[in-house]
Amino acid sequence: MIKALIVNKFPLLWIVFHLVLGISATFSPIPMIVWFYLVIFSSIGLLLKKTANPVILLATILYLISFELLARMARTFPFIPYELGKYLLFVGMIWGIIRHKTYGKEGWIMLLCLIPSVFLDESGLVSNVDLIFNILGPINVALAVIVFYKQQITPRQFATLIRLMLYPIIGVLSFTVIKSPSFDQVEFALGANVDWSGGFGSNQVSTLFGLGALLIFVMMINRWTFSGYLLLDGFLLFALSFQGLLTFSRGGMLGAVVGIFVILLYLRTAPYKAKIKFRLPKVGKYVLPAIFIAFSAFYVVNELTDGLLTLRYQGETAGTLQGSKVKSLNTVTTGRFDIFLGDVDLWADYFFTGVGAGASRFLRETMTGTVAHVELSRLLAEHGLFGLIYFLMLCILGWKIMKDHPNPMHRGILVAFFVVAIYTTFHAAMRTFVSPALIGLSLLAIRTPKKNSNIPVAKKKDDSNKVLVPIK
Repeated sequence: MIKALIVNKFPLLWIVFHLVLGISATFSPIPMIVWFYLVIFSSIGLLLKKTANPVILLATILYLISFELLARMARTFPFIPYELGKYLLFVGMIWGIIRHKTYGKEGWIMLLCLIPSVFLDESGLVSNVDLIFNILGPINVALAVIVFYKQQITPRQFATLIRLMLYPIIGVLSFTVIKSPSFDQVEFALGANVDWSGGFGSNQVSTLFGLGALLIFVMMINRWTFSGYLLLDGFLLFALSFQGLLTFSRGGMLGAVVGIFVILLYLRTAPYKAKIKFRLPKVGKYVLPAIFIAFSAFYVVNELTDGLLTLRYQGETAGTLQGSKVKSLNTVTTGRFDIFLGDVDLWADYFFTGVGAGASRFLRETMTGTVAHVELSRLLAEHGLFGLIYFLMLCILGWKIMKDHPNPMHRGILVAFFVVAIYTTFHAAMRTFVSPALIGLSLLAIRTPKKNSNIPVAKKKDDSNKVLVPIK
């Protein structure tokens, strides 16, 4: 099945299939479970086949982990693990290290930085579940660095990876649309709204829809095939933005804006010679439609909510409007700033060793008992100096991305993915697959095949749907 998804002979059919899969999940978890294991078992042969190119493995893992949220919504546990992305990414990256040549030595340093905190618990309250919940996200980021870093990939292969991640997000979109109530049944308030996120965590749904909006924009601006129809791609971009804004959870949607801004910045500031050499699209050709779609979605939702959406993005709450609370950085960030300060205070007391993985929420004086939403402060509080080194290694990798890749389009996309990945850790920590997946993608080396290469290239305007590996 993964080969059929990669070849993508019928792009519109696959979009419809995943839309229907999302709708079916509102009635029963069985179709989701059957499809998930059908993809796994039908792809084992390809994954076991000896090849120097890890792209098939990366495609399979990125596609399957993107089902994480839809699997939770469909209540597929225990047949599909609740934290699917964490476990599957961990197994896939380990297999990648065993099976393929890797180059990300920085990832090994990051892994070593995480080891001491596993054997430390200053609170005495951390269970095995707490430990796995907190440590597996950073581990997966380190493993993604090891496996993805400097892996050679062509633009059409990169487009395929993005497309495979989009399919499950489209399924989540149809699920939330079906589950959403009519507008006259809901009274909007200045807080996250689970009614419009399919009854699930609005922050996670918003993060996923923001990611989907960014990925579709990348497909459109590069003229890579998703549905095969530009208007339909534009409609899907609008739908993801519209439904994401309705959740009233700001993090994910702002992430999409940040990512798109970074890409357009690189295109706008590209030297004239680079624009000619790499045939870069005119920024205005895509800026105006993107702005129109984003503004239209925001305007419609704002009108439907009687202006509450604008107040929400201004950081207002019911308390600040009534005068019972003072608008501050903590109210704007919905308590995340207090969590950050509490973690920093813990780091001051346990500078070298930290308090141990998962222990900060039990020892923090502010927002005690609340899990960290800012991964940087959690790394400092729980891993001490080693957590700081871990984060600095990530920053070094980000700097390298900014220096590599002569094509401004490719560099802009990879930097955007890295920036959005780090941004996501500041409002959703590393609890989902988004940060590890985007960091991994940002570290790939996109190389256009030379004309004298032995790899046959289809003579088409858009060959992004072709098989990922060289044809022998």
